[in-house]
Amino acid sequence: MSLDRRNFLALGAAAFAGAAITPGLRLIELVQARSPEEAASTLRRWGLLIDTARCTDCEVCVTACHTENGVTGHGRPATDAQWIRKVTLTDKRTGHAQTLPLMCQHCEHPPCVDVCPTGASFKRADGIVLVDKHTCIGCRYCVMACPYGARSFIHETVTGQKPDVPRGKGTVESCTLCVHRIDRDETPACVEACTKDGGKAMVFGDLNDNAGELRQRLGREPTIQLRADLALNTGVRYQGL
Repeated sequence: MSLDRRNFLALGAAAFAGAAITPGLRLIELVQARSPEEAASTLRRWGLLIDTARCTDCEVCVTACHTENGVTGHGRPATDAQWIRKVTLTDKRTGHAQTLPLMCQHCEHPPCVDVCPTGASFKRADGIVLVDKHTCIGCRYCVMACPYGARSFIHETVTGQKPDVPRGKGTVESCTLCVHRIDRDETPACVEACTKDGGKAMVFGDLNDNAGELRQRLGREPTIQLRADLALNTGVRYQGL
């Protein structure tokens, strides 16, 4: 995908059609399955820092994400589910190009949650934005509301699902920050892969932890939020844009 820098920063999403409820596992039950003392808390807010200077044209983060979460393509880029995708930004004046991963930004004030008529789109206390597959009716209001084009609609019957990652035809989905891994005190699959086989461009951590690497880097290095003008206070920040 190639985007002009200006168009990218003003990115929107548009798609709408009816869909039927797909019964199945309840994601909200999975994310609330921990004991009370381990449950998501406002004391933490999970986030990501992506250093675009270190981000190469590899796609190890995309591959790792889709493998971890059982997301498969069907040869139709316009409709295939994409929890994370690589985009290229080009400055028209200079021709300078940058590549970076784009996913759900896990906003503090998520528009997808505001417009959801059933409450299927929700935000955990620790800032992770999720979709309850059991109550999602596939209306795709959230797809239209997301300024980052980060949500996908599942058009095909899903087989071979991962136990930790419920998916279902007729529902909407997006990056969960690998919430099932976070709740096991592991890092998201994209971050693990980028650190091991990529450009070491991703830092994951608690935005509220003053002693953590993520918070310290945000304090000493200039970063931006995509569409900061919307005042969504995103959990994903970018350096070098």
